[in-house]
Amino acid sequence: MSSDIERYESISDKILPAIGGKSNALFAFHCATRLRINLKDVSKVNKDAISKIDLVQGVNINRNQLQIVFGAGLVDQVTDAFLHHTGIPSSPAGSEEVADATSKSKSKPVAGLKGWFSGVIDDLTGVFTEILPGILAAGILTGLNNVLTQKIIGSESLIQRFPGISGISVIVGLGASGIFAMLPLIVVYSATKRYGGRPVLGLAIGTVMMSSNLPSLSDVSAGNAKAVIANIFGMHFSLTSFGGQIIVALIMGWIVAKSDNFFQKKLPGVIQFVLAPMLTILVCSFILFLVVGPIGMALSSGVTNGLVWISKAFGIFGYMFFGGVQQLIVITGLHNMFGAVEAQLIATTGKDFLNPLFSGALMGQGGGVLGYMLLNRHSKKAQEISISAFFSILFGISEPALFGINIKNRYPLIGGCIGGAIAGGYIYLAKLTAISFGTTALPGIAIADPAHSGYLNYIITNFIGVGVGFVATVTIGQIFEKRNKQSTSSKTETVDESAAETVE
Repeated sequence: MSSDIERYESISDKILPAIGGKSNALFAFHCATRLRINLKDVSKVNKDAISKIDLVQGVNINRNQLQIVFGAGLVDQVTDAFLHHTGIPSSPAGSEEVADATSKSKSKPVAGLKGWFSGVIDDLTGVFTEILPGILAAGILTGLNNVLTQKIIGSESLIQRFPGISGISVIVGLGASGIFAMLPLIVVYSATKRYGGRPVLGLAIGTVMMSSNLPSLSDVSAGNAKAVIANIFGMHFSLTSFGGQIIVALIMGWIVAKSDNFFQKKLPGVIQFVLAPMLTILVCSFILFLVVGPIGMALSSGVTNGLVWISKAFGIFGYMFFGGVQQLIVITGLHNMFGAVEAQLIATTGKDFLNPLFSGALMGQGGGVLGYMLLNRHSKKAQEISISAFFSILFGISEPALFGINIKNRYPLIGGCIGGAIAGGYIYLAKLTAISFGTTALPGIAIADPAHSGYLNYIITNFIGVGVGFVATVTIGQIFEKRNKQSTSSKTETVDESAAETVE
């Protein structure tokens, strides 16, 4: 264990000079696969030096953020060691100095809206990385429960054939449904922590959002319950619970954190311990029900209805386009914002049509890796990199493939995008959806919606992505090689002619 820590600290020591020193770093955190370091000046970064560091699988710069790919699991350990060893804060709220530096960097004319948008994406990444294990657990447990309850043995399900395991199905179902039912509470906890507030106050306002004393909006809309009416100075407000409202939870996490910090700074130490949390919950409860709740629910409805409309309006072409470009979005890091969208889709419709598209696009890039490996079969180094990258693809991680092979060589990236587009078309025709989100490729079959032969179509989708991506990459790669040879030969002829003229 100590040897691993020493190894990670050695990696940290090599990263620091390559990013321009500790003074150039604002804060650092990680997502599923990348160590992300927000910098004051990205021009000081030495990408070549970083790419040669032990365990680094790829390097990318997005606006003012350096992203170093280590891979799932490993990135958690490397980031922890990096933060402790270097003393760089883990978030913008880590210190006043860092917060000031962040605001200054964002005030530059170059940053503007881009800097603000980049900050939002970073925050979404941090929020959903924190809670992703819980979401994955819920999704896979839901898939397991489907296996137990779906009729797959003749006209019977497993629990009908073997009644002794029915209790197992009940407990598995409770484990899955409980997490999804309380997802807004989990999100507001993570968001409060991300924005520098006390996480327990996020949990507290989450319980207010999910209060059992309030009817759900769906029951009120269906006429099965009546909203609680609050009379405030003659104005009447209809109150319902906020089950499934992910956007509301995200906004409230930010408000709780800012309110908590405000009251802790303004109140004297004698009464701060008691009054700061009380005032935070009181003020945030009013803001929740009177302002954020109605606005957030309208936004949630707009996002969900908009996505559903797009999927229907553009049909197979919309699916093919999204499948083709999804991995290009991964390169920028903007794919992390889809976590909130998928969570809202699940909460509102019970289905997620984006997750299978992610998987098809991912496996398309896997086909690109295999095509590259075939065309470079005589290179031992290319074989080693390709095998490692494809193995990561199989478990839902595309960054090693993207940054290690496909982007550098271009034609595997293009071929992979073609594979993802064709897979997207098949997803539309097969009506394939998912019952959760957060995982793709091999593990993703656990959360495929069994409706419309979902498990079989999920497998076919991934094979289409890999197969088409492979064929397209080999075809395009051969064209690239021919052009490179022609370009090389023409340069050689030019050099020979110049040499001949010099001799004459």
